[in-house]
Amino acid sequence: MQSSIEREAFSTRLRQTLERAGMVEPGATDLAREFNRRYPGTPVTPHATRKWLLGESIPAQARLRVLARWLGVSAEWLRFGEGAMSVTASDEPQPEVDFQLAREIAALSAPHREVVREMVRALRRAEGGKD
Repeated sequence: MQSSIEREAFSTRLRQTLERAGMVEPGATDLAREFNRRYPGTPVTPHATRKWLLGESIPAQARLRVLARWLGVSAEWLRFGEGAMSVTASDEPQPEVDFQLAREIAALSAPHREVVREMVRALRRAEGGKD
């Protein structure tokens, strides 16, 4: 079981890295929205992220890794405060996938999904990309 000291320390590190990332007064709703864009699994609720921010809980490892990757810190440092805070960027840029957008598109009817596909193709052609 996590001690309250561990949870509070995690919360402090999380708020610190969120502020460093530009979320000056990070709110639970904003954190949930931004996290869910980056997380392929079941979306988290603002209630869950509020608990992270207040030191009432620590996210599971898979979610912790997504948070760390997004915020540019090591998962070990974010969770335990140990090891190097920053991680070195990979030589190959990783495209950011907006999983929340993908879930919303998947919820559309088949004809509407096809409209989205055609729009994306047109935008890629306009930007000089390949189909």
